[in-house]
Amino acid sequence: MSGFVLDGIRTSICYFDLRKKKQEKKKAVCHNIRRQKRMLDIKFLRENPDVVKQNIKNKFQDDKLPLVDEVIELDAEARKTQQEADELRASRKKVSKEIGALMGQGKKEEAEAKKQEVAKNAQRLEELSVKEKELQEKVKKIMMVIPNIIDPSVPIGKDDSQNVEIEKFGEPVVPDFEIPYHAEIMESLSGLDIDAAGKVAGNGFYYLMGDVARLHSAVISYARDFMIDKGFTYCIPPYMIRSNVVTGVMSFAEMDAMMYKIEGEDLYLIGTSEHSMIGKFIDTITDAKELPKTLTSYSPCFRKEKGAHGIEERGVYRIHQFEKQEMIVVCEPEDAMKWYDIMWKNTVELFRSLDIPVRTLECCSGDLADLKVKSCDVEAWSPRQKKYFEVGSCSNLGDAQARRLQIRVRAEDGSKHFANTLNNTVVAPPRMLIAFLENNLQADGSVRIPEVLRPYMGGKEVLVPTKKN
Repeated sequence: MSGFVLDGIRTSICYFDLRKKKQEKKKAVCHNIRRQKRMLDIKFLRENPDVVKQNIKNKFQDDKLPLVDEVIELDAEARKTQQEADELRASRKKVSKEIGALMGQGKKEEAEAKKQEVAKNAQRLEELSVKEKELQEKVKKIMMVIPNIIDPSVPIGKDDSQNVEIEKFGEPVVPDFEIPYHAEIMESLSGLDIDAAGKVAGNGFYYLMGDVARLHSAVISYARDFMIDKGFTYCIPPYMIRSNVVTGVMSFAEMDAMMYKIEGEDLYLIGTSEHSMIGKFIDTITDAKELPKTLTSYSPCFRKEKGAHGIEERGVYRIHQFEKQEMIVVCEPEDAMKWYDIMWKNTVELFRSLDIPVRTLECCSGDLADLKVKSCDVEAWSPRQKKYFEVGSCSNLGDAQARRLQIRVRAEDGSKHFANTLNNTVVAPPRMLIAFLENNLQADGSVRIPEVLRPYMGGKEVLVPTKKN
């Protein structure tokens, strides 16, 4: 595909590279700040408690402010305990040499007294080791709850109502005919059976049938090939992951709201293949010259969708099970923001190739999950609702996941540092099908198939209703 129409102008794929000078200047300033803030670790918190506290305030999580002082106190006590233990080890080594010298001189009584001193120190050393471990575990537990340092470019806002529109791509169109609810469009194509799914699995599940099911698979296959053409390595990951991977890739709040636990086993169903894909690099050290790692993955996804939104009873917008094409990047810290821009642009380009108008929305501080440094949503136009709705999310997590999972990079000089990780939705039907059907619906109830998708649909150019609603 050499190009496509964007806001009425024929443009090449490289149109994304045309950025405003003001944005470039802002990026340069932010880059300098990022170089000073190497994400959140105990050393950074210890040296910059005020910065960490302000970051918590910016995320409107004031209830976590006391945790900063608490972790500093625990860290100081842990280091003091470690120092005492180190002094005891040094003393034990010195006394051991003295015992050897005394034995050589035949001074057995003096040597025996020294041995008792060593035994006493050994008992104290064991106590200190246990205490140090307990303190370090408490520090680690609290650090897992304190939110990551957000990027300086992130707008400050309390919740998703204060997210900021960045750009629009494609002209939103409202046709001169009524657009039915997406479930009705699917049912007119004999493509959706929610009632049967409710009997089999309950609310939040569905049967896709016939051409709609084929369309679903076609979108996934097209997205797969689209990303392969972008140079990403295709992967099908495990659909279950262990608890240490879960806590490595997401916050406890996300885990509670999303993940399904497999009873009796240390396994969780993935909520997105990002979890499994980032987990692939757990406890690894990668040579810098082998970065970046760029992967695109297919998987089913399973989510409890616990929270205020709830599960949609009639439709496929908010559901317990869906499928997804994802992309992840593991890279050097200085390359993270470059890949962040590349990744969300890939999603925009894919949706525009399917004639779906989209916009990007910058997530404000209060809408960022605790591990995220920066994030934006890609939203598709809904001509029925006359507004945009989320179809994907791109996130830069800095070194937060890498630090938890010990994903490290070996530099040319042999030194090691943590990698940066990013993820982004390529496409996630069946939610994406809502935007697809609404934007490609025709007045007679048929659905036009964009040219790029026709090879995946057996050459079909249009889907024709089989029954009236």
